[in-house]
Amino acid sequence: MQLLDIQGFSYEERHDLLPCLSSALADCGGWVLCRKAVSPSTVELRLEIQLRAVLDLYASIMSSGLELTRGGHLALTDLCTCRKNLTDSTELRQVVTVRLEISFLEDAPYQPLLMTNRIPA
Repeated sequence: MQLLDIQGFSYEERHDLLPCLSSALADCGGWVLCRKAVSPSTVELRLEIQLRAVLDLYASIMSSGLELTRGGHLALTDLCTCRKNLTDSTELRQVVTVRLEISFLEDAPYQPLLMTNRIPA
């Protein structure tokens, strides 16, 4: 069994993204093993999926609106390349465990940052 560790982020609200993502994961044949809050702004999902469906997983994550880090894209791309080169149905039935860490980013107020060097009138 392989373990894939990917990180992503979103500017969307948690209550909007997580149901969409959970549905997308189920549609591609993945099943969520656990879901936990790592911090007030970070959620971790552990899921499993057969290697044959990893391309569908990648597409589902992207269609949900989640943004992946560069490392996340590279890890999923590598796994998709591996899957493409396998032809034996036994190898394609291998289960991949994915740890998906999602950070929910808030828009920072930029106005106070712009005013730091100004002298009040």
